[in-house]
Amino acid sequence: MGKYEIENIYGEKLLLTSLCTTGGCGAKIPAGKLGEVIQKLPVNHDQNLLVGFDYADDAGVYRLTDDLAIIQTLDFFPPIVDDPYLYGQIAAANALSDVYAMGGTVKTAMNIVGFPEFLSYDILGEILRGGAEKVKEAGAVLCGGHSIKDNEPKYGLSVTGIVNPKKILSNQGAKPGDLLILTKKLGVGIVTAAEKVALDQYNAFDEAVASMTQLNKYACEAMEGFDVHACTDVTGFSFLGHLYEMMEASGASALIYKENIPVLKGALSYAADFIITCAAQRNRKHVGDHVQFLFDDYAFEEVLFDPQTSGGLLISVNASQAEALLEKIKEYHPWAAIVGQVIAKTDKDMVIM
Repeated sequence: MGKYEIENIYGEKLLLTSLCTTGGCGAKIPAGKLGEVIQKLPVNHDQNLLVGFDYADDAGVYRLTDDLAIIQTLDFFPPIVDDPYLYGQIAAANALSDVYAMGGTVKTAMNIVGFPEFLSYDILGEILRGGAEKVKEAGAVLCGGHSIKDNEPKYGLSVTGIVNPKKILSNQGAKPGDLLILTKKLGVGIVTAAEKVALDQYNAFDEAVASMTQLNKYACEAMEGFDVHACTDVTGFSFLGHLYEMMEASGASALIYKENIPVLKGALSYAADFIITCAAQRNRKHVGDHVQFLFDDYAFEEVLFDPQTSGGLLISVNASQAEALLEKIKEYHPWAAIVGQVIAKTDKDMVIM
């Protein structure tokens, strides 16, 4: 794809990502530190709050009637790519994903913007255009937003969706015997890091962008009618970080098949050359003690700890229905795979074989 240069108001050429110290979901506050802060917040006592922040779920769900609940979420981050339009698409797809992870339908979205005064507002227009197109693809309505001045560009969405309270999908409920389906390839953080330092020799960046801009709407719709027990989306806390949250919330463990995990081309080679991210090391520190690797492959470990931006859904489904669901998901995500199974709780939350 090549470098996409922009100009500041002084006519100087630069890269959008050069304005930030980090980008995409790799900009998240470390999960462990965030958990410590959240634990100190007052507990919400409202019988209509069906999903709060108790189990680090993807979004909040509040019941309005017996048949209708609203899903609320927001997500924003600094740019992970230099093209403003693609940045807008990726950030929007990532924010919309939380509603799909809860089994919901997106209805409205609002822009969240931080933008430097030294950049042309035409660049902001391209960011917002990219986001608006993804909101439209989701079948939702963009109805406003809020912006502030910021030395680092930031963009995302506040999103509202709806779901039947009886059909909520959360990261709780995975049952021993379930099979686990992953809908997108891993390695986005590694590949984008390689591209930034001009070492993407496998030209994997385009594949990473195509993955990040694809909505999880289609995988969500495919789950309708199947016996799905738990679901989450894989983002900045990595595949293992989000799998750990699912297993902890469900009181179970996971057995993962290394050979089945879909990985972006080049990601393993780059990781072997130590083209890795700081966020991955934070993820390793947070959940490393909860995983057992039955192989010796540092590069693959890095892929599993790698922060994903606008990653896929991780679905825990009744084993008897897993193949049928996978085939339906593959109509939109041909690389989706059954990557493991849920087992009874063991001394390790995750075993990778």
